[in-house]
Amino acid sequence: MITILIPARYASTRYPGKPLVKLTGPDGSKTLIQRSWEAAISVPEADAVYVATDDDRIADAARGFGAEVIMTDESCRNGTERCADALAKTGMNPEIVVNLQGDAPLTPPWFLSDLIAAMQADATLDAATPVLRCTPETLEMFHEDRRAGRVGGTTAVFDNDRCALYFSKEVIPYTDGKSFAAGEVPVFHHVGVYAYRAAALTRYMGWPEGPLETLEGLEQLRFLANGARMKCVEVDDRGRAFWELNNPEDVARIEQVLSREDAAQ
Repeated sequence: MITILIPARYASTRYPGKPLVKLTGPDGSKTLIQRSWEAAISVPEADAVYVATDDDRIADAARGFGAEVIMTDESCRNGTERCADALAKTGMNPEIVVNLQGDAPLTPPWFLSDLIAAMQADATLDAATPVLRCTPETLEMFHEDRRAGRVGGTTAVFDNDRCALYFSKEVIPYTDGKSFAAGEVPVFHHVGVYAYRAAALTRYMGWPEGPLETLEGLEQLRFLANGARMKCVEVDDRGRAFWELNNPEDVARIEQVLSREDAAQ
């Protein structure tokens, strides 16, 4: 069984109330959590989709557009802990749990399909996550955020087997631009989606938060710090733009993408 969980909390430090922010597209004005849920239910491999939250406002909004909701503890510090708590509260034991973070409404369904396929192909993996090679335009958005002092998207580096070495909110690896002037950008944008084995989620909850996770504010670093194997699955955007909603400035970016994609259809 493949279960998609959409962890969502109201009290975001960078952007309080983010899941209920309205995003306007050709199909009207919808909340971020609704657009994320619509992305999840379009994944053909999904057997079940739930919104996992500790906030009644988010739960009420989710039930209002037809989503099933699992209420989780307020003590969950990140989306991975919320997914683990959702499994514990319901007693579910799916083959693969997919965490579609509630701030990624532009995630194409094939990103999740590719992630699920990678997990099914290698039983030794504890987790997997998509990465998307940056375009020069995307890389410039990363640098624009850093110049403005904003924490934007996350980048990833991985080994020869495509297993993660590190994730950072800085732009890694360093490049001065010359190294990709005539070729591909050597920077990978980490897409905020994860697939886990249920057993790996259980182990995760037993590990303390480490210094790298604390410094970067990136939950996936707890897996790496404890020797878990997390595959970085390179995905193809097929010409579609991808960006998460991390800051208020991202609303306009996402709405522009929604309008542009509708005009192209």
